[in-house]
Amino acid sequence: MTQQSRTGGQILVDALQIHGVDTAFGVPGESYLDVLDALHDSGIRFIINRQEGGAAFMAEAYGKLTGKPGICFVTRGPGATNASIGVHTAYQDSTPMILFIGQVGNDFVDREAFQEIDYRRMYGQMAKWVAQIDRAERIPEYLARAFQVATSGRPGPVVLALPEDMLISLATVADTRAYQPVQAAPSGAQLQQLRGMLATAKQPLVLLGGTTWTPQACADLQQFAENNQLPVACAFRFQDLLDNAHPNYIGDVGIGINPKLAARVKNADLVIAIGPRLGEMTTGGYTLFDSPVPRQRLVHIHTDAEELGSVYQAELMINSGMPQVCAMLAAMAPVDASAWKHTPAEAKAELAAYQEQPPIFQDGQAPLDLWQVTQEIMAQVPPDTILTNGAGNYASWAHRFYRYGGMRTQLAPTNGAMGYGVPSGVAAKIVHPERTVITFAGDGEYMMNGQELATAVQYQAGVVIIVFNNQMFGTIRMHQERDYPGRVSGTTLHNPDFAALAQAYGAHGEVVNTTEEFAPALQRALAHAKAHNLPALIELRYDGNLITPNATLATIRATAEKAQAAK
Repeated sequence: MTQQSRTGGQILVDALQIHGVDTAFGVPGESYLDVLDALHDSGIRFIINRQEGGAAFMAEAYGKLTGKPGICFVTRGPGATNASIGVHTAYQDSTPMILFIGQVGNDFVDREAFQEIDYRRMYGQMAKWVAQIDRAERIPEYLARAFQVATSGRPGPVVLALPEDMLISLATVADTRAYQPVQAAPSGAQLQQLRGMLATAKQPLVLLGGTTWTPQACADLQQFAENNQLPVACAFRFQDLLDNAHPNYIGDVGIGINPKLAARVKNADLVIAIGPRLGEMTTGGYTLFDSPVPRQRLVHIHTDAEELGSVYQAELMINSGMPQVCAMLAAMAPVDASAWKHTPAEAKAELAAYQEQPPIFQDGQAPLDLWQVTQEIMAQVPPDTILTNGAGNYASWAHRFYRYGGMRTQLAPTNGAMGYGVPSGVAAKIVHPERTVITFAGDGEYMMNGQELATAVQYQAGVVIIVFNNQMFGTIRMHQERDYPGRVSGTTLHNPDFAALAQAYGAHGEVVNTTEEFAPALQRALAHAKAHNLPALIELRYDGNLITPNATLATIRATAEKAQAAK
């Protein structure tokens, strides 16, 4: 408990150290120079980003990977607005994160001074808590609360504004203790009720998702599934909560869901949802469950009491963190599973069939087989590889065909933010330099934060980036052909030579046009990343008509034109 006089910036950095911060991301600004000065001797790594959106995405990815708040520093006005995409992602993805914004000094406040914004109003709907620290002596108090709020209950982002004059003022104040995340836990009666519902079920299904998961919680959940021979599906972009090779894993419940898995969810007589919000993507646009009262008996377990019953009135609602509930589920006496013990194997076989080579590549006419690309990646990388992606149809090749090896092998935004893939991949390699990191990025997506390749080079983060170049905003084009067939507008892209661009940054870059070229190109990229601790990029140039594993743009257009003609 220090009592010496310090600047606000020094008090803040000392507090970060007390709360266990080892890494921060950001773009420097004159509005928080005293913080930058205090970081100089702190031992905290300050990762310099090239744009605040990339910095906020990296902090969010750090929060996902570690369970600790990702720390991001940006300057006022434009810096804060650029960073907002990462805050929104952290909010919808329930990721612990703290964004610090350099702010106009108190002597100029409320005059619309240079780059001044009221951050309480700006971030009010996309953060758990937004505040401004006006007095240096209150910094320890504000930071203790920020860490507590970001990590307790449903995790999420906190935003703290730092007036410039406050950071350079002197104060004598004691430090606080380190934060202690708080999570609820089920009661014994709730676990008994859950067990009773499971014991009387005939077609139960477990659905995993959400945050606060730990390796032990995942192991406990696996034990619960094995004890009771339960089929386990994972929510949209939470596919890594159970090793996809595990016999009880039956697929993901999200965009492009296996129709047979969708039928299993609809026909289940008991769904035990452990962790997910049951939002639009996980429920197939709120069609897999009737609202507000589902046809299935529903047990909904979530970290946030306010989320329970917000859309679906579950028969049993349990407010709990994942480590707390999964430990109790693992210790629960198993029930008689004879009514459904055959289900995991049957559903697993349906998943295997759904992951076979799609018909659009079976005739061998496409020069570059994207299914084979995914198969080759799995053949060349270890099971603990981290695969990151942003938003776009290209991500379906990962979601449907890649087999995630377990907890924290998948990093992707559930809020559908484009531009996430590259920053999250770089952050993953910074956090886990010993692991292989692969990033999937569409051509449109890459151009949103591809400048963070410079960050990867600077910090020797050997991520391997695979750019899916079909020269269009593919998802929007797909919907365009479905609703306005043949009227292409605003979705065509003229792209740079991505491989040459990567080389200009100091990374390894290659172009792949055919299936046969990919395996050796991947081998070279992985070897380069490992040998030199530098990023590598492979640009896949392929026919944009191959828009999804299930359909081409031509078939989508023809179907839409036929429907219009029939009206």
